[in-house]
Amino acid sequence: YTIIDGIFVGQGVGDNALAAVNIVLPFTVMLVGIANMMAVGGGALVSKNAGAKNIEKAVNIFRQVCKFLLIVSIVVSILCVVFTDAIVKMLGATNILQNLAVDYLRYYALFCIPNLVGIVLNSFVRNDNKPKLAMVSTIAGAITNIVLDYIFIFEFGLGIKGAAIATGLGQIVTVAILLPHFINKRGNLTFGKVKLEMEVISGLLKIGFPSFLCQISFSIIVLIHNMIIVKLMGETGIAAYSILNYLGTNIYMVLFGLTLGAQPLISYNFGRRDREKVLKFYKINCIAGLITTTFFVAICYIFGRQIISIFTNDLTVLNTAYFAVKLSSLSYYLVGLNIGTIVYYQAIEKPNTATLMCLFRSIIFLPIALIILSKVFGANGIWAGTLVSETLTFVAINVISNIKTTTSKSIEQSCVAA
Repeated sequence: YTIIDGIFVGQGVGDNALAAVNIVLPFTVMLVGIANMMAVGGGALVSKNAGAKNIEKAVNIFRQVCKFLLIVSIVVSILCVVFTDAIVKMLGATNILQNLAVDYLRYYALFCIPNLVGIVLNSFVRNDNKPKLAMVSTIAGAITNIVLDYIFIFEFGLGIKGAAIATGLGQIVTVAILLPHFINKRGNLTFGKVKLEMEVISGLLKIGFPSFLCQISFSIIVLIHNMIIVKLMGETGIAAYSILNYLGTNIYMVLFGLTLGAQPLISYNFGRRDREKVLKFYKINCIAGLITTTFFVAICYIFGRQIISIFTNDLTVLNTAYFAVKLSSLSYYLVGLNIGTIVYYQAIEKPNTATLMCLFRSIIFLPIALIILSKVFGANGIWAGTLVSETLTFVAINVISNIKTTTSKSIEQSCVAA
């Protein structure tokens, strides 16, 4: 539905609106990162305790995550609404894109609570052995978003504000479908009164931090690209990059979704100290990611130009975006392996290794790759930056850490701790 959302914005509001959404993207992805941090960190602890047959502790952790998330969501929503202008300027919006970016972020922030809560509850439903419910809620939210996008942008003429409001209302539908599972006690995880414990909160944040950093990495990747593209190509380049991100975000979320689907299985069997099954699910996730990426790359090469033309009628933007998509789509072979490995290390309680991978992807290798490639190949070199940085990350982490040896040591350490 992200693609359709982009189509409505591009055709209904214009190329500058696409560029404005891309300017705000690093910040909205950071918000998703906050939710994923709690979902993965809390989910790993819940699944681990469920695997160890400690259901009461698993429920207690779930309740603490929900309470903490609600507090964080309210604070973030207020800050975003109050300081929207300052945030957009910090993200590098040009004078042309400033007002559009402010409108989008301010209305997006109004729905910060359902946006974050929906992501976390969706993850915990999977941890509570109801993956079909998670899928149904996501699909229902997506369909709602698509329908409202059309109504708000084309029928009501709300412009870029309409896209943000449609996204928020779509997440409200997702949350509404998920809530009865916990309220009516249809699984192990239920709502209830709970007191926040620093040990639990710090534990879930420590384990979940690499997921936050993983999303922040994506934000930094987009932010660095935006800064360089604005200097070399202007608003046209940003519009092309926005289309690239609309397409790329979909495969990224599919790959991340596969990884989140594997995480409860890995964490559960880690709690049971079953080394073979832990590694088996990691391998299955990697293979699934490679197959998915191959399908995505084939679509980009065969139908890329036709798909991009749905977003824009500008020939310059179209040609630039098509060249970018063909080159950058190859990076997702490594992206899938890297984010799968990051979440795997979180699931076996090795957050430091996962954090190091996130730093490699965005803080260390990407800026170096973008600076060198843009100097040598000009604007065209920008589109190869992610491919180079993801490849270097994959090589570096496999030199530093052996996944089988690390798994064995982590299981041994958990036995000693128990």
